[in-house]
Amino acid sequence: MPRYRLVIEYDGSGYNGFQAQADQPTVQGAIEDAVEAFCGQRLRLAAAGRTDTGVHATGQVIQVDLERDWPARTVMNALNAHLAAEPIAVLSAEVAEGDWHARFSATERRYLYRILTRPAPPALERGRVWHVKQPLDAEAMHDAARALTGLHDFTTFRDVGCQAKSPTKTLDEASVTRVGEEVRLTFRARSFLHRQVRSMTGSLVQVGLGRWTADDLRAALGARDRARCGPVAPSDGLYLTGVGYDQPAE
Repeated sequence: MPRYRLVIEYDGSGYNGFQAQADQPTVQGAIEDAVEAFCGQRLRLAAAGRTDTGVHATGQVIQVDLERDWPARTVMNALNAHLAAEPIAVLSAEVAEGDWHARFSATERRYLYRILTRPAPPALERGRVWHVKQPLDAEAMHDAARALTGLHDFTTFRDVGCQAKSPTKTLDEASVTRVGEEVRLTFRARSFLHRQVRSMTGSLVQVGLGRWTADDLRAALGARDRARCGPVAPSDGLYLTGVGYDQPAE
């Protein structure tokens, strides 16, 4: 049974998250329906990450195990044809060899959070950015973000419903830059806790607004107390931008 490695992008605004759910529109459900329409096979695909309701992706990685050996380009083109009515696109397809797995073989995941900082609301980017009317000090946010990198107990930035066995994670990158009217936050790690990126983003915005200092952020992290987290950022501005693997697809 050949395994295909697909890189996909999607607008998560109209979906109840990535993971398939009964009677709810999901990204996974739409792709599995497309596979069935293409080759008649009903399957359960695996993904590098399960994004929440409203979260987008420009570099999500999934795997599909098909009963027939199709050319990878045929799989990509067929799925895109059956996904034409959905805001989902297959960007590339390759045959995966050996024991490669979309989730378990991943060595890093990369997220981007976009914040639009201007008085006027977004018209073209509505649902794709977090609109913050007040100015944000991106430099102060970047300086504070340094405290989050490295190995830490991230209980403060962990959703109460998180099912991870441990709150301890290594955050390899946390950076903040300004691009025109946008403040962009980039995070990179092998894995993340549930809503960790949105929780860290919301707290960093408190720094950008001048309500917190970098020391306040460090104290919140060190407290290991969910109650010390700032307001959690909405899903609108969050993107899964890429997944890293040591093992090539083929």
